[in-house]
Amino acid sequence: MKVETSRFGTVEVDQDKIIHFTKGILGFPDDKRYILLPHKQNSPFFWLQSIDSPELAFAVINPSLIKSDYLVEIPDEIEKELEIERPDQVDVLVIITIRRGSNGKKVKMTANLLGPIVINIEKRLACQLVLDPKKYPVRYAFG
Repeated sequence: MKVETSRFGTVEVDQDKIIHFTKGILGFPDDKRYILLPHKQNSPFFWLQSIDSPELAFAVINPSLIKSDYLVEIPDEIEKELEIERPDQVDVLVIITIRRGSNGKKVKMTANLLGPIVINIEKRLACQLVLDPKKYPVRYAFG
């Protein structure tokens, strides 16, 4: 299938690569179908591109690459919702924000560790969790 995007133009997508969110990402409840696109070769970053809204894409990364002790405990009801049966079915990503510094050159990156995205990579089901705000920040600086 062909997907129109504002950032990447027309992208050819295999139907079996579509990730279905059981609930939308916070702030985007109606967008429930996404694909993961690599940022560029050998980059740790990906784009979580909405199929339903061409202009909607989130930069994401595996949180263990920026915070080695990051741990997501998935509640039983979410495991059931995402049909998770084994730990090796799970992938976790966090949304990142990239901002130019005050001098316009230095880039500042933050990761939303409070709201990780949990994906059942076999069933292609996903949802965004909200963790304990005392434990994880919305804007974790890295890079």
